[in-house]
Amino acid sequence: MPGPRATLPAADLARTVVFAAFIAVLGLFPGLYVGGSGVPVILQNAGPLLAGCVLGARRGTASVVLFLALTAIGLPLLSGGRGGIAPFIGPSGGFLIGWIFSALVVGLVVARINRANVPVLLLAGVAGILVDYVFGITFLGVYTGDLGTAAVQSLVFLPGDAAKIVAVALIGAVVHRALPGKLVGSASRSE
Repeated sequence: MPGPRATLPAADLARTVVFAAFIAVLGLFPGLYVGGSGVPVILQNAGPLLAGCVLGARRGTASVVLFLALTAIGLPLLSGGRGGIAPFIGPSGGFLIGWIFSALVVGLVVARINRANVPVLLLAGVAGILVDYVFGITFLGVYTGDLGTAAVQSLVFLPGDAAKIVAVALIGAVVHRALPGKLVGSASRSE
């Protein structure tokens, strides 16, 4: 059995870049500021979940890192046309950094269970969102000086994130069925 590859082949690199672009496209939908936390409710945080679900831990994480790097250098890729360093040091900074670990955790869960059906993808999505909340709420608590208030203010995200998890699980299951054996977690994958 061959060892892990040192570099990404062209197809893997293309998938990574395409998913970074997909996350950027999700940013075209404007964020909705609800409550006083300064963190918008957005569709874009479904992108890292889907990246981890479809691409796996390594490539999914790479796509999120690429997206965030492009955002950090100033491209207005975040919801509402935000870009540069400001979003990373503002109230939503922890959630953005959490996207990296969210994609990683989702990819690891799917690969570890080695099935890409809806229940597994739901579990992976919940784990990914929880990781994002840990980073986001902690950072927001430090930013505002009150962790308890940050946690309470973040409750506004739960209904939307639950719907996104369901949508990601359904889309991920369809993609895995359409490409059997080609993605992480596919039963017939020979890697």
